[in-house]
Amino acid sequence: MSWKIGNVEIPNRFVLAPMAGVTDLAFRKLCKEQGAGLLCMEMISAKAISYKNKNTRELMKIDPVEHPISLQLFGSEPQLMAEVAKEIEEEPFDILDINMGCPVPKVVNNGEGSALLKNPELIADIVKSVSSAISKPLTVKVRIGFEKEPVDIIDIVKRIEDAGAAAIAVHGRTRQQYYSGSADWETIARIKEAVSIPVIGNGDVDSPKKAEALFCQTGCDAVMIGRAVEGNPWIFREMNHYFAMGEELQRPTLDEIKETILKHARAQIQMKGEFIGIREMRKHVAWYTAGMPHSAGLRRESNNISSYEELQQLLERL
Repeated sequence: MSWKIGNVEIPNRFVLAPMAGVTDLAFRKLCKEQGAGLLCMEMISAKAISYKNKNTRELMKIDPVEHPISLQLFGSEPQLMAEVAKEIEEEPFDILDINMGCPVPKVVNNGEGSALLKNPELIADIVKSVSSAISKPLTVKVRIGFEKEPVDIIDIVKRIEDAGAAAIAVHGRTRQQYYSGSADWETIARIKEAVSIPVIGNGDVDSPKKAEALFCQTGCDAVMIGRAVEGNPWIFREMNHYFAMGEELQRPTLDEIKETILKHARAQIQMKGEFIGIREMRKHVAWYTAGMPHSAGLRRESNNISSYEELQQLLERL
């Protein structure tokens, strides 16, 4: 199951998607422990790095256990992106990724993220500028379209390859879809046929059998898992077991879920202090406990926890 992006060896074909506010250091380490092949960090603004923003530097922290790991930048100015990429290349990430798929208004309205899909020439300029400035492998994450704009995604991915990218991750949705509806795996298959670099398929994979279906339908080289990993780092363990043994693993026990929540919380507190760490755990607790008996009431209560002790007491009632 091992494969490569550029000169970076990746032990398996299951990739943690970059998600703002989710894939921080504490959560990435849990996913690594469960067998994620490649970790992707939260997206980081190239402008914020150039302005020496302290909070941004915190987002760039990497633990030695995380390799291989990808750092994701977003921005729309080729020269600035190249300068920032060169400036940070000594940081311990293995792969640099450029976000050209983020659908949120504050990014899109600034001409960044998926807004770049409207300008194939600018995409090529950014990729060429950045790939020329660094020696580490460069990848790009795209969506397949932008609302009512005419987007030729096949032309775009060919330009990305020609400009020096070592791999492309494709979320099979348009900007307009955000995360609704079904991902278009057929377009991912067309992209795979159009380029010779690795293609990472993304969209609707929430189980090993779905991953198998995506591989079969698209021929993609790896599967990127986003929302399905929220509150569920075990999905990587299940993926690896299924593809190695041909059988599905049992879901984690209640005790394992509780133990993992507390471990996650301790890591958050160690990184960010109890005040911020516990508040950031609130959404994770809701994800970890989704679908359990009385989980709606537990989610409401989790929004009020303000200490590790209160979290322990809440979980004891599960």
